[in-house]
Amino acid sequence: MPRLTSAILASLLLVPLVTVEASATGSAAVAARRIDHLAWDAPAELRAGTSQGLRVTGGRLTLDDADTGRWTSPWAAPGFALTQLIASWSARTPGHSSVRVEVRGRHGSTTSSWDTLAVWAAGDRYLHRTTSSGQADDLGSVNVDTWQVPGGVTSYQLRVTLVRAAGQAASPSVDAVGAVASRLPDVDDVATSRPGVARGVVLDVPRYSQMIHSGELPQYGGGGEAWCSPTSTSMVLGYYDALPRPAAYAWVGTGHTDPWVDHAARMTYDYEYDGTGNWPFNTAYAAALAGHAFVTRLRSLREAEPYVKAGIPLVASIAFGPGELTGAPISSSNGHLVVIAGFTRSGDVVVNDPAAPNDRTVRRTYDRGQFEDAWVPASGGTVYVIHDDAHPLP
Repeated sequence: MPRLTSAILASLLLVPLVTVEASATGSAAVAARRIDHLAWDAPAELRAGTSQGLRVTGGRLTLDDADTGRWTSPWAAPGFALTQLIASWSARTPGHSSVRVEVRGRHGSTTSSWDTLAVWAAGDRYLHRTTSSGQADDLGSVNVDTWQVPGGVTSYQLRVTLVRAAGQAASPSVDAVGAVASRLPDVDDVATSRPGVARGVVLDVPRYSQMIHSGELPQYGGGGEAWCSPTSTSMVLGYYDALPRPAAYAWVGTGHTDPWVDHAARMTYDYEYDGTGNWPFNTAYAAALAGHAFVTRLRSLREAEPYVKAGIPLVASIAFGPGELTGAPISSSNGHLVVIAGFTRSGDVVVNDPAAPNDRTVRRTYDRGQFEDAWVPASGGTVYVIHDDAHPLP
């Protein structure tokens, strides 16, 4: 089944990679949306954390002589009491190696236990990448890829553990780790934002349909409506000419259209969640190919427009009921991913919707207000930001 939005499932110290300011929409609900994304990326930023058994080499955290090493971030204080957090990372896991990502929070004199967000590897030969929902032992709990803290915490730490098999020379490595922290109002709709800098800009994102894969690879979700996330991620990778090489997806076999989508489904599959819609699993897969990728949240399409203007399409997580998104190829969804490819001159949003029945019909135009109501309240405005070095962040 497709990825359920966190809202439905729940019914820098460093310079931020993304600075999210309040949109000029006239909506109190939008202005009240508290969002902060921080990342530790550059060598100096990684060295600001505490390491055991690791070193920073070539801008990456790698193991010293031991087979296990750990990096802990400084305490990060977003400036508000966050109630949700989604971590992202960019890592390599050669051979039999893996990465564990954890979080803990602090409120007043109380510090929570460490909660595991992911045990991750790029491949699945030696380890099945998983999340660990639950862990509701103190301040927070894990809901697939989202750390939820109903009472709020004022600061948090991330911890990353690198592990390799005994005797293996090749080390796993991490070149970026971060998180988006948020505190969001519980609303059903938002005021429509005013069109901004990307009016009339439409990016040439290739078009892939998830539906043409119906029934394929049942061990990874079976294609069709279950593959909106890896299909959207693949469209953005195709835009950057960063799809995996044919040798990587040769295992798919012959007779498959767009076999790189099948490959992406396997490489983003969460074995505990039993699906391909894990947000940071998709960005971790994309980061290794495009160069940079992370999950964040935006308050409106006005905040998405600078990315499109800079040549960066976004993957957006939406949910909608019957009649709520005119022109959509499916009547409703409680969790769906599409690519924001651009905007019309009047400000409506141009998307690549993978739920279309075939590649030719993927491109759609949605009413700006309807799209924002399907995106901002449902997923908190969640997007995948995937880009290469030729397209720096705005």
